[in-house]
Amino acid sequence: MKAIADPSHILSNELAAIRTAFQVPEHFPPAVLTAAERAATRQPTDHADWTDRPFVTLDPAGSTDLDQAFAIDASEGGFILHYAIADIGWFVDPDGPIADEAWRRGQTLYLPDGKASLYPPVLSQGAASLLPDGPRPAIVFSVRVDADGAVALDAVTRAVIRSRAKLAYASVTDADLPPGFAALTDRLIRAEAARGAARIDPPEQEVAHDADGRLTLTFRTRHASEDRNAALSLACNMAVAQLLMAHGTGLFRVMDEPDDRAVARLRLTARALGVDWPGSATLTQIERTLDPADPRQATLMLAIRRAGNGASYRAFAPGETPWHAAVAAPYVHATAPLRRLADRYVVEAALAVANGQAVPTHVAEAFPRLPKVMARSDSRAGQIDRAVIGMAEAALLSGREGEVFDAVVTGVEARGADIQLCDLPVTARLAPAGLTPGDRVTVRLTGTDVSRRSSAFALAS
Repeated sequence: MKAIADPSHILSNELAAIRTAFQVPEHFPPAVLTAAERAATRQPTDHADWTDRPFVTLDPAGSTDLDQAFAIDASEGGFILHYAIADIGWFVDPDGPIADEAWRRGQTLYLPDGKASLYPPVLSQGAASLLPDGPRPAIVFSVRVDADGAVALDAVTRAVIRSRAKLAYASVTDADLPPGFAALTDRLIRAEAARGAARIDPPEQEVAHDADGRLTLTFRTRHASEDRNAALSLACNMAVAQLLMAHGTGLFRVMDEPDDRAVARLRLTARALGVDWPGSATLTQIERTLDPADPRQATLMLAIRRAGNGASYRAFAPGETPWHAAVAAPYVHATAPLRRLADRYVVEAALAVANGQAVPTHVAEAFPRLPKVMARSDSRAGQIDRAVIGMAEAALLSGREGEVFDAVVTGVEARGADIQLCDLPVTARLAPAGLTPGDRVTVRLTGTDVSRRSSAFALAS
């Protein structure tokens, strides 16, 4: 989760310290760069020519590592979504230095001031990226979407495509998008609701200065095009999951529902933020009502995102049905191979089985190894995310020592009572003596330490 952005580089020194603390790689080894430069010149020879199809990409304006492009065809009673995925496997040998480095990294790491890419930029932001400056090799998933939004995979094709436009969330118009985009994504979003899915995508927070020169955290506007684009990716990943399950192979993304204790804490967080959560409403039902344009509701969305039991990866096992509670269906990660290691192997397995071929040996051998590698990578990304949030909160509160704030106790353990401030997107911990979940309290900020990424509060007397 890219939780915070720092477009003005206000916190550069603090972010540099986080990079050092978590050993975020700054460069690729020379051998990897040399191999990547050589790989970038590799020309497609095993790809169908799909350059006449009107593919486009839709991403944040500044993105250059473009994993996905799409085109849409109408069909009887429905649509066919042609979802093209960057063919990183064409450029990266299974046992070469680029692959070895990718296995060490696991995924692209994001910080407010930049990223540490999974693959060298000459590939991830150049030859393999689906940019509109020339033909690119891709794996195209042709996903049939019926009138009810159900999905099925018609074909998987290794093809050369040419993106017609690099569209951006903030500026895209209906006229820019392929015909049928709105109708198709409406179907997919309705289908998500019908099966009980709960996709929570809180907006990023941005660090800025207010009129008085104080640091603030503001929520970036989330555009409808982001949710619609996410629906396309979700549909493709579900269709690929169905294909791989049917062939008894694959690597799946799985997640349990938040437990009763987590839901109880979220109800208290909602109370602290002044967000109405009727007693009869389930977590899924309240999630669907949240408006990311409302800062308090956006803060609750962040809390929900952080409260889950945590998604993980699981290799296919006979007799098991891998399940992702938030998606309410079996699900894989296949649509971001430039940014996640696991996706490359899922894509290559799908390409093989859809075309009547055996799963390549290096892919089959990767599936049981990937859960541990991705768990380590996910853990590191989560630690960085939490460090950035703690640093930003401390910077936000710096200079306000002695001020008092209203808060609600959201949980109590032996090590402390967790609180949510009512007027700021800040959580903290107090000494637990005498407090119970749900208590409304007034707390005083007793200290901040941006370098330690911490803020301290005490009950106001």
